[in-house]
Amino acid sequence: MEIVVNFQQLQTYYTGKKVFITGHTGFKGAWLTALLQMLGATVKGYALAPAYQSGLFDVLQSLPAGNNIIADIRDKATLTNALISFAPDYIFHLAAQPLVRKSYALPAATFEVNAIGTANLLEALRQLPGQCTTVIITTDKVYENREQHILYKEDDRLGGYDPYSASKACTELVVSAFRNSFFNPASRAVHQKAIATARAGNVIGGGDWSEDRILPDIVRALQQDKIIEVRNPNAVRPWQHVLEPLTGYLLLAAKMNEDPSSCSPAYNFGPLPGDHLTVKQLVTIAVQQWGRGAWKDVSGSVQPHEATLLQLDIGLAERELQWTPTLSAAEAVAHSISWYKQPAGKQAGFTVEQIKNYLSA
Repeated sequence: MEIVVNFQQLQTYYTGKKVFITGHTGFKGAWLTALLQMLGATVKGYALAPAYQSGLFDVLQSLPAGNNIIADIRDKATLTNALISFAPDYIFHLAAQPLVRKSYALPAATFEVNAIGTANLLEALRQLPGQCTTVIITTDKVYENREQHILYKEDDRLGGYDPYSASKACTELVVSAFRNSFFNPASRAVHQKAIATARAGNVIGGGDWSEDRILPDIVRALQQDKIIEVRNPNAVRPWQHVLEPLTGYLLLAAKMNEDPSSCSPAYNFGPLPGDHLTVKQLVTIAVQQWGRGAWKDVSGSVQPHEATLLQLDIGLAERELQWTPTLSAAEAVAHSISWYKQPAGKQAGFTVEQIKNYLSA
């Protein structure tokens, strides 16, 4: 039976709770902050300064100064102090070097931030007294991608061709080691911690201005009346609107908090099996929604390796969390373009409106 996530359901879990978010200045982190604040949670964020101007974090400006910690996840002492002093009920770890192409330029830093940064957080968690539930956000790219028409499941082999993907697979191993060694479910009565990873597909939505991400690249070109350059038009990805995986993360954390023994160590969050679009299809929909524009194939130019086929199996989240996507991939693109078409002064209000509409659908 399909159970749609709604506002009242999530309020029962998060109203009055303290939530620590790493990476809150980023695209997904800013959306998660807004969502949790609307649910009545007190949020403390820990992240680097925003990587770009006019992103969702700057648009919303929603956290008080004392709960907005601008620092590096690799700074273990500062991170530990921020976490312990806040004493959260929940942690959502999104801080990362999240870009595939940037990982080719900064491979060692990518491993440091993604793997060692996660280890720093989990080591800090060991020092936190009392109960706390933690969701570590990784990626759909943690799997050893065989470039075949298969849907990857949570128990499939981990891997990674590029430094970003490999660093996130390493993150999964870090989490597994800490779970087994220090947060074992069999000993939860002693340590009072629950931990799992969440592997989301290609997330799109308003307020993302990252370099070398398809939707921000499309919008920048459309705003400047330039032709959109598409590197891999036939590549297939599990596109989804940002609110889809975020509600999945919230459901996962809530269920772990109530009964950790009923939850698996990792979950995929993505579109329905028959709803994986090619890049070409995504660009076409975006141009149609914008109302003008054109694109060209630049796949013949020399480019770093990027996977051409990646699809996720979301059956585990459907069965165990009663989570399922409510927006099609085409609707996710339309929702995203609608955000970018808003005047700057209306983007904050439109963000709240999109959250409300999504949770009341």
